Amino acid sequence: MASPFGRTLLVTGPESLIADRHVAERVAAARAETAEAEHNDLSATELDAGSLAEITGGSLFASRTIAVIRELGAVPADLADAVLALAGDTPADLALVLVHPGGQRGKGLLDKLRKIRSVETADSPQVKPWELPRFVTAEVRRHHARADPSVAQLLVDSVGHDLRALAAAVDQLVADSEDSVIDERLVRRYFSGRAEATSFAIADLALAGETARALEHLRWALATGVPAVLITSALASGLRGLGKLSGARGSGMREGDLAREVGVPPWKLKTMRNQLRGWDDRRLARAIATVATADADVKGAADNADYALERAVLAIAAR
Repeated sequence: MASPFGRTLLVTGPESLIADRHVAERVAAARAETAEAEHNDLSATELDAGSLAEITGGSLFASRTIAVIRELGAVPADLADAVLALAGDTPADLALVLVHPGGQRGKGLLDKLRKIRSVETADSPQVKPWELPRFVTAEVRRHHARADPSVAQLLVDSVGHDLRALAAAVDQLVADSEDSVIDERLVRRYFSGRAEATSFAIADLALAGETARALEHLRWALATGVPAVLITSALASGLRGLGKLSGARGSGMREGDLAREVGVPPWKLKTMRNQLRGWDDRRLARAIATVATADADVKGAADNADYALERAVLAIAAR
């Protein structure tokens, strides 16, 4: 395996858990080769010419240096050429890792880095909803444990779509499993109730017009600490999915292709088709505007976030 020193790794993409793992692997490889290497890890927002030279240059106390620069899009314009020069001709005593979270900010620098042939790249793409059970299965395997696909889906339904939360749940379940096997009983023991009152369950009930049950689940979720922003996010995701499904009606697409287009696992399409019977494009547009207002409210625009959420759920269910 080639030494990480004298090389630059460019990590790109919005999924922070995967990005952090790419970074950790490179840092671990450098540490394994030179345990006493100086390790610097900071955001590009903290960079100036002096700090860049300090974290990437030699040290009086260490013969080698590991430098991780995150939020690459925030690199000051006057430092872009210096970063390109380091990536293009990385000093032999430096292991350099550059992390860009995706988006347009700093795209010019990112494009130039990608053109440097010696720069290695690692992607951290957003995991799609239908890919989450596979992610859980892979996490279980990382721990040298086993779980059926149905159990992986149950964990996703119980915990939600946040990768860090799912990874933490797998850690907990593996630690307490017998014979390194995660089964349905174990998932339900740890996450009983959460599957019935996650943000996505609330969204499904509201979109189906089940007002009383949606409010019941909403109040339970808020009482147990489910963040309000996750609920508005789930409502927005559900409405966007219905909009995509509405636009794809009559397209003749196969179920698997349609699921990918809408952004849901195939089993979810039946539920969404039932929900869509009560919606048209005008109502969907109004509901999306309602959720946008609620999202701003729960982030500080309103005095009472819980009331703002109840009002949004009521409005959506009524349509």
